[in-house]
Amino acid sequence: MRLRLLSLALFFCPLGLAAQSPGPPPYEIYAGYTLLSNSFNGVPGARQPLNGWDASVGLPPWHGLRVKIDVSHYSGTNLGAKQQALFIMGGGQYERTFHRERLFVEALFGDVGMNRYWGPNALPGMTASFSTQLGGGLDTPLNRHFAIRVQGDYRYSNLALIQSTSYTLPYRIPGLPQNFGSFSTGLVWMPSDGSTVGTQTNEPKGPVESELNYEYLSSFGHFHIFANSWWSYLHVAGVEYDRHSWGRFIGARRDFAAEILPVAILRQPSKTDEWGNPKSSSLETLYGLGISPVGMRLLWRDGKAWKPYYTIKGGLIAFNQKSLSQNGSYLNFSLQQTVGIQFRLTDRWDLRTGFEDFHFSNAFMVPSNPGLDAMSYSAGLAFHLNKRTVSF
Repeated sequence: MRLRLLSLALFFCPLGLAAQSPGPPPYEIYAGYTLLSNSFNGVPGARQPLNGWDASVGLPPWHGLRVKIDVSHYSGTNLGAKQQALFIMGGGQYERTFHRERLFVEALFGDVGMNRYWGPNALPGMTASFSTQLGGGLDTPLNRHFAIRVQGDYRYSNLALIQSTSYTLPYRIPGLPQNFGSFSTGLVWMPSDGSTVGTQTNEPKGPVESELNYEYLSSFGHFHIFANSWWSYLHVAGVEYDRHSWGRFIGARRDFAAEILPVAILRQPSKTDEWGNPKSSSLETLYGLGISPVGMRLLWRDGKAWKPYYTIKGGLIAFNQKSLSQNGSYLNFSLQQTVGIQFRLTDRWDLRTGFEDFHFSNAFMVPSNPGLDAMSYSAGLAFHLNKRTVSF
């Protein structure tokens, strides 16, 4: 599960944004102490806070909103069991400056990883769960490059105990916590104060490059990276919107990407166990739709006859029946990663081909979470909303 968060790293690479001078610091690098309000096995009458460290990186902002990645670790002992929790989170931070102070709010999403025997009296439990972090704080500058940060957050996770290490079906006991509060304080390092980040010019701005991609995806195999299920096949069709919003990175044009999938067809075993393993050779067909409101595309050789690209998108996909397991969920989180090449057909149309990993799972919103990593090919036609200058 932790690998899924690492695969999102390209969401958080540097943003090439133009800014007025002076402006907010392009990067905020934070490290400090953090306190969690309760242990993960802290049932009523046995609540025990955990101590740890917190580190984060905030990337260059756009109208006060910056992408943020946060890693925190908590440790301690409660009810005879060690508690070792690692949160890997990503999301957004919105900030405003009042006089010298900067106030910010944040919304982060990711995974929490746990040691196996964290339950009361060292009972075994799940080692990963989806997690949410909502909160905010205050930065008080010490000088141009350092500030003291104080922040508080609400955290949610869905960790549960398991029957045994050989039979990992989750279950919950009364009072097992899901809601936590956290407090953190430490030092923020700002390598640059923002006064040299971008400049205003009098050069006329042309239309922003943007395009619509009419695409089709079909799975032909499976990975076993983030998921358990091997026996289901996915077919989707829809429209992706790409807009040049974030400058360039590692020689590529960096675009915002979003997608709507009005057609989603899943072929899965008609009868399964809790983990999605088939108990019948027959298949059934599920119908659904998906949306990925947040994504990024890297496009190399912009304006050339052929252009390599990499795309990553995150969102939701839902079906008319519980997917991958009879004990699963209707709604799932999705993560798509694609590499491919876009070929110019005319001054307005391109042909796009790619190889994709389409992952979806329910992040343990329910105890059964088989997940699927579909090895897929994709093809589509890209329509440029603005005429472009082309070269070879």
